[in-house]
Amino acid sequence: MKIKNALISVFNKSKIISLSQALVKKKINILSTQGTRKILKSKKIPCLKISDLTKYKETLNGQIKTLHPKIYSGILHDPILDSKIVKKEKILSINLIIVNFYPFEEKNHTHLQKNIKNYTKYIDIGGPSLIRAAAKNYKNVIVVVDIQDYKYIVKKILNNEHFSYSERLKFAMKAFKYSAKYEKKIYEFFKKKYYIKNKINVKKTFPQKITITLKKKEKLIYGENPHQKSSIYVEENFQKKDEIFEKIQGKKLSYNNILDANIALECVSQFKKPTCVIIKHGNPCGASTKENLLKAYKNAYKCDPNSAFGGVIACNKKIRSHVIKKIINNQFVEMIIAPNLSLNAKKIVNNKKKIRILITHNKKINFFEKLEIRTINHQFLIQEKDYDNFNYKKWEIVSLKKPNKIEIKDAIFGWKISKFVKSNGIVYVHNKSTISIGCGQTSRILAVHNANTKIQHNNRKLKHITMASDAFFPFKDNIQEARKFHVSCIIQPGGSIRDKEIIQEVNKNKMSMIFTNIRHFKH
Repeated sequence: MKIKNALISVFNKSKIISLSQALVKKKINILSTQGTRKILKSKKIPCLKISDLTKYKETLNGQIKTLHPKIYSGILHDPILDSKIVKKEKILSINLIIVNFYPFEEKNHTHLQKNIKNYTKYIDIGGPSLIRAAAKNYKNVIVVVDIQDYKYIVKKILNNEHFSYSERLKFAMKAFKYSAKYEKKIYEFFKKKYYIKNKINVKKTFPQKITITLKKKEKLIYGENPHQKSSIYVEENFQKKDEIFEKIQGKKLSYNNILDANIALECVSQFKKPTCVIIKHGNPCGASTKENLLKAYKNAYKCDPNSAFGGVIACNKKIRSHVIKKIINNQFVEMIIAPNLSLNAKKIVNNKKKIRILITHNKKINFFEKLEIRTINHQFLIQEKDYDNFNYKKWEIVSLKKPNKIEIKDAIFGWKISKFVKSNGIVYVHNKSTISIGCGQTSRILAVHNANTKIQHNNRKLKHITMASDAFFPFKDNIQEARKFHVSCIIQPGGSIRDKEIIQEVNKNKMSMIFTNIRHFKH
């Protein structure tokens, strides 16, 4: 089928001149709407007005331009089956449709900033109708919505090459995808306005249907293990600015690297004062808040030097040369994450080319706005992120002995870390530094034993230790074991049927205990 007539109606007029010139060169007639025609005429490219065909002027400030039976008959007809109607009604066959839409999302973002309420102005009506009609009749009409395809179209037309069935189908597929994406943006905008109008908290709402469109960002070297293939996908409207960190050196990030980096960054971002967190296999193995990063790193490492080997180190302040020297001379490290590195620190670590360095550029990230999604066969588990705003007023001191100021600070620190420890999780804290962490055990007492074993192994002889437990204690034996290693304060959710028995044991050992009334299970 030879292309005789093309209809062009584009908001984004990039590269439209070169495409139109190629059409004219091959004696293809161009029909265009007023705005597009103005650009083409300025370059002396001949084109007919849509109204010349329809005999109907653009109305309602340009809202009605292409919505006319003569246009849609020209697009939708079948040259063979509808030949009699075409001849009788003198229908002009339109074989090529080149369209892109009003930028609804971008325009309304600007409008909202200026408090302009006419947000429906940039909802395109004619454009989506044109491409849907053309895509429906793809066997007879070529529809182009992607500016990046113009060069290919020009090449085919100038070389008198035939557009195959597969090519037409591909263009139609892209057209429907483009339209669907556009409609989704409008839907999301209207939904947001509706929720605001009706004072519905979007974050607390689980809709009946969730539509997620993902695009492949990159293929990863492998998944959790070398025999598992893996790739990373992002939401379709994901932009470079949405990246939470930038890799400035080191080997390619693996599946496990990305998981550990995210956990490390979430954990360390809870703190304002200089803090260092070391993550290994998805678990904190050391964390500390001190007056400077060097002390914070030393204390985080001291918690569990064996596990820190090959770990991920995250800091919440700029890393300078003396800190980076200490890290690379002290241990083998897979990855370092920080808001930034000083110039001298970058020079030093640059000699260790394999170490992955990720910087956040001090970007403020709310990790708790998003939902968590896990796949279970053909089903999806979706939940809110584990967000705890640490409302201390809701905490209960249930023991006779009250925790002192230092113990309360350590309890807050330990409770923040416990959220990232796989259950069952126990965190021992002294002076806002973890000194031992028992994680991923199948019972609470095993988690306590695990933490105690690490204290013995590292020969830590400290008193007035604060223990944080991610869930309640089922039996008093946990308290008895903790007391052997000088735990003086315990923070836990409470809620066990044996809470009274647990509290009695705490009082018997002259310890203090805080109930948070919130649990932090992490599976």
